Amino acid sequence: MAMLTLVRSLLRPLRRLTGDRQGGFEGSALYWQRRYKTGGTSGPGSYGDLALFKAEILNDFVSTENVKSVIEFGCGDGHQLSLAKYPAYIGYDVSPDAVRMCQERFSGDPLKSFKVMQSYAHELADATLSLDVIYHLIEDETFQKYMEILFDSSTRWVVVYSSNFEGAGDNHASHVRHREFTRWVQIHRPDWLLVRTVSNRFPFRGDYETGSQADFFFFRKGEASQDKE
Repeated sequence: MAMLTLVRSLLRPLRRLTGDRQGGFEGSALYWQRRYKTGGTSGPGSYGDLALFKAEILNDFVSTENVKSVIEFGCGDGHQLSLAKYPAYIGYDVSPDAVRMCQERFSGDPLKSFKVMQSYAHELADATLSLDVIYHLIEDETFQKYMEILFDSSTRWVVVYSSNFEGAGDNHASHVRHREFTRWVQIHRPDWLLVRTVSNRFPFRGDYETGSQADFFFFRKGEASQDKE
C-alpha cells in the first residue's frame, strides 16, 4: 500500500504548489499526459544529434558494465529507445498514450515492455535510467517520490541525464524547473555515489533544438572513485 500511495503521488496534479505561480499550470503528470494525447513528442532532446549522443554514451555503458536489465522511468514516445542497445527493458511513463505508442512501436521485441506508473510493482534492474525527466518535475513531492523510486529500483547503477542546478526554465516555461538533484542523492541516498560524469557534447547556447543543459551522471552503490569526461 505504501508503494501504491507513492506512485499515485507521482500522478497527482498538485495545484496547491503550482497554481498561480505557474500561470495555471496544473501539474507535471497532467502536462505530459495532455502533451502526448494531443500528438506531442518527447521533445528535441530525444531527436537529432542530442539523441545520437545519448545513445552512444548509454550503449557503451551497458556494454562495458555488462548490464543485463534496465528500467527507465519516463520512456516517453520511444524515439530515444529506438537507438538503444539494451538487454531486458521495462519503460514506465505517466502518460498512457506514450505507453501505447511504445507498445506499438516495439511490438515485435519480446525483451521490451512498457507500463504506466500506476502499475509499478517493485521491479528491480541492474540499472535504472532517468533521461530528460528530473527538470520537468515541478512539484517538490513529485520530485521526491520519483527520486526514491529511481534509486530504490536499481541493484547496481542509476544513470541520470539532467541539468544539475537550481533555477526556473528559460522564458519562465511552466513545465521546467531545474534542480541540483545530486544534493538530494547525497542527503537521501548516501550509499549511492557519483562515480562518473559526462559533459554534454552539445551544450545549450540559446537553442533547445541544438543544445541541452543536461549532462550524464552515473551513480553506483558503494563506489568511491569518480571520473569526469
